[in-house]
Amino acid sequence: MTGLGVIGAGLAVLGVGLGIGRIGGSAMEGIARQPEATDKIQSAMIVAAALIEGVGLFAIASTFWA
Repeated sequence: MTGLGVIGAGLAVLGVGLGIGRIGGSAMEGIARQPEATDKIQSAMIVAAALIEGVGLFAIASTFWA
């Protein structure tokens, strides 16, 4: 892996961490405001986190081919 690949992998991990953290924080705020919508908010949060994780995994894997 070259120097640019390492930088790319680091940026991908940083972006995924920030994205999932923001989703979690927003979901907790939404649940605090509307406790009756907990199931819907959690389901949407899990789907969104999985999509972000998949994109991050693809980004990290692609740095190995660069």
